[in-house]
Amino acid sequence: MDNVRDIMRSPERVLNSLNEHSKDSSYKFERLYRILFNEELFYVAYQKIASNGGSTTKGSDGRSIDEMSLARIETLIASLKDESYQPHPSRRVHIPKKNGKTRPLGIPAFEDKLVQEVVRMILEAIYEGHFETTSHGFRPKRSCHTALLHIQKTFSGAKWFIEGDIKGFFDNIDHDVLVGILRERISDDRFIRLIRKFLKAGYVEDWTFHNTYSGMPQGGIVSPILANIYLDKLDKYVKEYIRHFDMGTKRRPGKESNDLANERKRTVRKLKKIKDGTEKAALVARLKAIEQERAAFPSGDEMDGSYRRLKYIRYADDFILGVIGSKEDALRIKEDIKSFLSESLALELSEEKTLITHTGKSAKFLGYEITVTRNNHQRRDVQGRLRRTYGKRVRLNVSMATLRDKLLEYGAMEIKLRNGKEIWKPKCRSGLIFNDDLEILDRYNRETVGFCNYYLIANNCVVLHNFRYIMEYSMYKTFAGKYRSTVRKINKKYRLNKLFTVKYEQKGVIKSRTFYKTSFKRRTTAFNGSCDIEPYSIADASRTNLTDRLKAEKCELCGATGKLIMHHVRNLKDLKEKESWKRLMSARKRKTIALCPSCHRLRHLGKV
Repeated sequence: MDNVRDIMRSPERVLNSLNEHSKDSSYKFERLYRILFNEELFYVAYQKIASNGGSTTKGSDGRSIDEMSLARIETLIASLKDESYQPHPSRRVHIPKKNGKTRPLGIPAFEDKLVQEVVRMILEAIYEGHFETTSHGFRPKRSCHTALLHIQKTFSGAKWFIEGDIKGFFDNIDHDVLVGILRERISDDRFIRLIRKFLKAGYVEDWTFHNTYSGMPQGGIVSPILANIYLDKLDKYVKEYIRHFDMGTKRRPGKESNDLANERKRTVRKLKKIKDGTEKAALVARLKAIEQERAAFPSGDEMDGSYRRLKYIRYADDFILGVIGSKEDALRIKEDIKSFLSESLALELSEEKTLITHTGKSAKFLGYEITVTRNNHQRRDVQGRLRRTYGKRVRLNVSMATLRDKLLEYGAMEIKLRNGKEIWKPKCRSGLIFNDDLEILDRYNRETVGFCNYYLIANNCVVLHNFRYIMEYSMYKTFAGKYRSTVRKINKKYRLNKLFTVKYEQKGVIKSRTFYKTSFKRRTTAFNGSCDIEPYSIADASRTNLTDRLKAEKCELCGATGKLIMHHVRNLKDLKEKESWKRLMSARKRKTIALCPSCHRLRHLGKV
């Protein structure tokens, strides 16, 4: 019994056991809910949530991760055991979108985040290994970059793009359909009831409660995995659709290429028979000309109706298909997917955003513009033969409009018209001049590096130099505005070894930080890992530092023993006052401190 108890208390073994059973597609999970009684899983969940900057944001109950204690977890597990647990409605806020509209974001209460994180780990262990390789959103070792690079490798030769977008996906998920999908693998009514509780929890906006009869809150920890479980049905439908759609092993030869190939054969036969030097030289010259002419034409007939291919990639509710076939094929595929979504998943394709685009024009996906090149440029292969190696290749581009919109969003640029032409001018960001020098520099570095890293897999990533130039001179003008000086004088003051440098003091030591000056060499690998083609395994989920500190039951301020409360802050830079507990947190570079109830009470009274 002790061994069984130890296995059940080990998060890695629990999750790996679920993963092993999940490999049998006919296996149904019957006792999932009792896994929620495992304290060790909640300790892992606590550590993961604590590493997120949004963990200090308060939910609708007015509480956050601050004042965390082992007692909160024990109370939470007790409520799960007797099923009295009821999720709080999420607090709804609206964040701006690029098109000027807003996206609703639901912020769960902290206790709900803990439960959702444990549920997410359980669902991921069960379903991750069965998701299709064409799905890239909200998955381990996958990202926007892996989706885009997958497109670049597999969509070569596509003639039509179908840009798919599901209308209001997160707001229109049908709860009954989702529960029906979950029941295909999970036979545990208590676990299913818990999922329904999350779905029906509702949200609070402007101090008013709203019921949720459909959809899931964006911002919920469990929402992404449930969305992938829901849309995995679409992935599997398209996979089967591709199996029936694809036709032919290779295209029939193109007329021009075929005629030149036949002429080459005839010329080679003549060359073998002729001994005259002059005529032989003329035939050799013709062979070289034929080789160059052939390389200018595709070897296969692009109008061959007996050859078809379909490619597909999905990231969250956005997906794109590449069609080697006719426009009629693309129209039919769009209608078939539309019917499947409506009939099987109770979802609707957005007619406004679901477009059929010829690959000679750009399709938009995950912020990139995607095209298939029509290029006859040639180069010789390792055997010295001319080949059209650049034709029908997928290009990922970042548009100048994307650069312009981001710079305007940051307020780092103004546009002036000169002879009807746009002139981009860096400008001072007056809202930053009240920050200290290091904060201004860090702000520009974060924004520059973040934007450029995302677009560094673009074929035309060289245009990112334009973005950095505007950001750099906007920073100079911001510093000039702060000190009522000029860009020239600011550069002279802060320039060190040809780099713009800000010096600052930390613990009596003078340190320095420079403006981002790395070159923009194109990357061909994803920043967040490559496509996950290896068998899925559960990562190490051992007990964490935060929990160990709470279990030590020794106050990190006064040394008293007993139950502790963990105090959290969002940023270390906020700890500027000289109270002893703030000095201790700053010295240890920790955003947390474990306090006994007495020190915690005195901290709130300002008497520590």
